This record gives sequence, C-alpha cells and structure tokens, in this order.
Amino acid sequence: MNEAVHISGAPSAGPDLAELLGQVARGDQQAFASLYDAVSSPVLGLVRTVLRDPAQSEEVAQEVLVELWRTAARYRPERGSVMNWVLTMAHRRAVDRVRSVQASAERDHKAALLARTPDFDEVSEQVENRLEREQVRRCLRALTELQRQSVTLAYYRGLTYREVGELLSVPLGTIKTRLRDGLIRLRDCLGVSA
Repeated sequence: MNEAVHISGAPSAGPDLAELLGQVARGDQQAFASLYDAVSSPVLGLVRTVLRDPAQSEEVAQEVLVELWRTAARYRPERGSVMNWVLTMAHRRAVDRVRSVQASAERDHKAALLARTPDFDEVSEQVENRLEREQVRRCLRALTELQRQSVTLAYYRGLTYREVGELLSVPLGTIKTRLRDGLIRLRDCLGVSA
C-alpha cells in the first residue's frame, strides 16, 4: 500500500533519495551532488510557479538547496518522501519571498505617501485663515465710515491715496489722516504689535 505510484508504470531508475539524504546528513559532498542533480529541477520549477520571476526563483532555489545541505539530518521518513520534504521546503521559502516582496512594496508605498503629505495641516490652515478674515471684518466694522471706506479702497481695491480722495470727494490730507488713524485702530483691534 505504501508503494510509490509511477505514471509510466515502471519505477524510475533514479537514485534512492532517502539514502542520499542520509549520506548528506553525514557531510558526504558527493551524495549532495547526486541529490542536487535529482531535486534541483523540481525545486526550481515549483519556485518559478510561485514567484514568476526567473532571477528571484533561482535565488530562492539556491537558498532551498543550501538549507537542504544544512538540515538534511532533520528529515523524518515517516512524515513523507524526500522529494515531498524538499518541495515543501521550497514552497514555504517561495511563499516567504512573495510575502517579503509584498511587505517591502507596502512599506515603499507608505513611504511615498508620507513623502507626498504636505508639511502643514491644510484643514487647520484653512480654519486659521477663515478666523483671521472674520477678525479683520469685525475690526473693519469698528472703524468710522470714512476710515472703513478709505482702507477698503486703498488696500482691497488697490487705489492710490489721490484716487481714494477723488472717489470720496475728500481732500488728500484728510484721506491720509483717516487711513493712518484707521490702520492704527485696525492694528490695535487685531492685536498686532508695532
């Protein structure tokens, strides 16, 4: 019942992997060369199906074969065939590589998002600007009508003192005085130090 089933009907004429692995566990390099020849192609094939990247597949297959050399003594025949043990090792290593690559890509993505994050909080900046505008409006309402009109025309519409005076039909000296007094009152209202 525990006989290996071969698709071709005849058992393969390949080496006895369990015997080779036992020799590898004792440090036999010739046995490892034979074991390598027997398992390297299936290992690489399995790893390639998981990773799909030829360069990484070769690297992972090499890691598996090095691990096979180091851990040959851990093989337990009652748990399965040598080939199944080696292919399980290869599959686990390939899946670990996929997870590692995904984790690295996620870290890079997060780092890129952090790099794009503005140095300031846009929402708090907008709130501060809105509060400042409200405070300026409140302070403008505290000015006299002539001061408010003069400041609004000169600083919000960009008119010169002379143009403000002509538009309001007020002498230039009066406009300059009203603007100076209005700006002083605005400064005091806004709490700006001179």
